[in-house]
Amino acid sequence: MTSATKSILFLCVANSARSQMAEGLGQLLFGDRVRVQSAGSEPSRVNPYAIEVMQEVGVNLTTHHSKSVQTIDPDSVDTVITLCAEEICPLWLGRARGIHWPIPDPASSDPALTHEEMLARFRAARDAIRGRLETFSAELKEPD
Repeated sequence: MTSATKSILFLCVANSARSQMAEGLGQLLFGDRVRVQSAGSEPSRVNPYAIEVMQEVGVNLTTHHSKSVQTIDPDSVDTVITLCAEEICPLWLGRARGIHWPIPDPASSDPALTHEEMLARFRAARDAIRGRLETFSAELKEPD
């Protein structure tokens, strides 16, 4: 990422977990330096597990909502980061720089998974995103 980056869009399918967590962490890390947004090709709702694990690190997602990629102005985005791993990521047709971080989807409809197992899946995704964002944030900072 260069110092010219002023806006990042985190893009996924449902805009319910990974992209929402990335948006919250991005806002925390970048502050006012970079506009951070998230969206999905098939928006649903913010996953309650995402809300819970983000509260553990001081990020409040309770006011977030899933947004359609069609509501994002392509001219307002400098960098698009897709977060899909096993599913097909939405295609971004704007002129923004594209980066792909394949983070496995922590959501599951498997009824055998316990609450703690689901939290562990969401924590792993959150921590993977946070690690990549911290590296990305360091690249954004201008040399002294």
